Amino acid sequence: MIKAVIFDLDGVIVSTDEFHYQAWKLMADQECIPFYKTINHRLRGVSRMESLTIILEKAHQSYSEEEKVKLAEFKNQAYVKSLSSLDETHILPGVLQVLSKLKKMGVKVAIGSSSKNAQFILKQIKLFDAFDAIADGHDIIHSKPAPDIFLVAATKLGVEDHACLVVEDAVAGIIAAKRAGMFAFAVGDARKSVEADYKADDIKELIEVVKNSR
Repeated sequence: MIKAVIFDLDGVIVSTDEFHYQAWKLMADQECIPFYKTINHRLRGVSRMESLTIILEKAHQSYSEEEKVKLAEFKNQAYVKSLSSLDETHILPGVLQVLSKLKKMGVKVAIGSSSKNAQFILKQIKLFDAFDAIADGHDIIHSKPAPDIFLVAATKLGVEDHACLVVEDAVAGIIAAKRAGMFAFAVGDARKSVEADYKADDIKELIEVVKNSR
């Protein structure tokens, strides 16, 4: 029986991919590092410092740990600044309906995002109070595909791991969900994963999955 649904944020609740891409590109251009959409695609579901490591594979010089931290902070400042234009209109289709129906069914809902900007984003789109718990990058050391973020979310909800269903759009997130002993519902790129328990074109299909588990 599914008692709780844990949602990834980027690509599931709201799409900030373009904001991330533009911020990373600004940093990469400053350092004369080649950066393309194909590289950006590899950053989905990955932490900021791990994303930087991937980008620096194309760098023509080596960077100290201190320099890496400064580059990551430069990117984050550019990203956060761009988020000032984010509002309720950026909420992805079907999300509000799904959250409303889950609440009526008595199913707990949480955010499980590796982003340290998750709470800021939720406030921007007016969904901060829509969730029973929020687990973000401030709560963990190891990001996806480690299961930590989802385990933290389940603990905050007070729900057993095996009674949680994770909604993810990244393969790394699906792996993390299964490592956490949870059900995995794949949307977007995550549908490529062979580990996903459910795959859907429309997030509203989630409601039937939860109903059928009861």
